[in-house]
Amino acid sequence: MRTKCFPHLAAVLLIALCAPGAAYAQYVWLNNNGVRQYSDMPPPASVPANRILKQPNGLLPSTPEAASAASSSKTLAEQNADFNKRRAEQAEKEKKAADETKLAAGKNRDCERARDYRRSLESGERVAHMDKNGERSILTDEQRSQELRETRQFLGDCK
Repeated sequence: MRTKCFPHLAAVLLIALCAPGAAYAQYVWLNNNGVRQYSDMPPPASVPANRILKQPNGLLPSTPEAASAASSSKTLAEQNADFNKRRAEQAEKEKKAADETKLAAGKNRDCERARDYRRSLESGERVAHMDKNGERSILTDEQRSQELRETRQFLGDCK
C-alpha cells in the first residue's frame, strides 16, 4: 500500500512546490480613479494597455492594444541602436546649428565692413586701392559710383 501512495504524494508535493510561482503571477493596473489594482486575473477589457503596469511573464496580454504593445517591445540591442541613432542625430543637429551660427556671424561681419565701405564712398574722401601691378591708385568718380552701386546691392541682402 505504501508504494501506491508514493506517486500520489509526489504529485501533491509537485503541485505544492509550483503553487508559490503561480501566486507571483499578478496583474497590476490603474483603475479610472488612478488607484492601483492587484489581481491574479487579467484586467477588464475596458482598461487601456497604457494603464496596465505589470503582467505575468510569458502570458499573452488580454487586450489587442496590450498585445501590440507587447509585440513592439524591443531587445536591448535594438534599444541601444535606437539610442545611438538619436545621439548621432542630435550631434548632427548641434553641428548644423553651430555651422549656421558661424555663417551668420561671418555674414554680419561682412555686412558691417560693407556698411563702413559705403560710408567711405559716400563721404567723398579719396579712396585708394592697389591695382594688379601693386601700385596705389585713386578711384575715379565713375569707379566710385560703380563701387557704391555694388556695395548697395550687397547690402540689400543684409538686415
